[in-house]
Amino acid sequence: MIKDNTTWYTAWFDTPFYHILYKERNDAEAHHFMDTLTSYLNISENSKILDLACGRGRHSLYLNSLGFNVTGADLSENSIRHAKQFENERLRFKVHDMCKPFSEKFDAVFNLFTSFGYFDNEEDNLNTIKAIKTDLNEFGIGVIDFMNSDYIINNLVADETKHIDGITFNLKRYTQNGYIYKDINFNFEGENFNYQERVKAFTLNDFETLFEAAEVNLLEVFGNYKLQKFDPQTSDRLVMLFK
Repeated sequence: MIKDNTTWYTAWFDTPFYHILYKERNDAEAHHFMDTLTSYLNISENSKILDLACGRGRHSLYLNSLGFNVTGADLSENSIRHAKQFENERLRFKVHDMCKPFSEKFDAVFNLFTSFGYFDNEEDNLNTIKAIKTDLNEFGIGVIDFMNSDYIINNLVADETKHIDGITFNLKRYTQNGYIYKDINFNFEGENFNYQERVKAFTLNDFETLFEAAEVNLLEVFGNYKLQKFDPQTSDRLVMLFK
């Protein structure tokens, strides 16, 4: 289903099926994470936050409800079109390539829920961190919430079937050449659809190398949404604070 000149994430994230498959994401957990993170960072009300790779804006909407001035940015035009219905004086959404700097400075830049490591050109991973650095004001903090690749690989569910809204999604997960893949196959109204997700299996050491190259300082590392200590073997998340 992906045209030769279209990246997998552009093709897949722009479909309604992506949002159907992931409709049961844990919003309560996401809200608690935002409560914990903004409190830990001591971000004051009306501070400016950039939600980078915001999708349809679920984190942006909640952050805005807490009193922050939020900009949600995503490459998916369909996702941003959906999110724009929720805009207000302190919440806006823009189509934006996160490899490139934004046009203003922020008190915090959040890149959440493993919205990193997608690129065909690996240089764009470094470009994204450089862009986040540029987007931060003098006292701003960058946050990347990534999967703990070692834990994910060790606990990979190879085959899974999900039945959602009358659609049967067949999922196949595997690793290859340093990436974690998920093949997604399903039939809708008599037509077969095939999509793929591919994420670079970055480790903490890999990020440290990227941070050094981008000339940013890694401040703290956590292993879950409660901001508890990171353990390479048991933590399911890799949450990094930097500036």
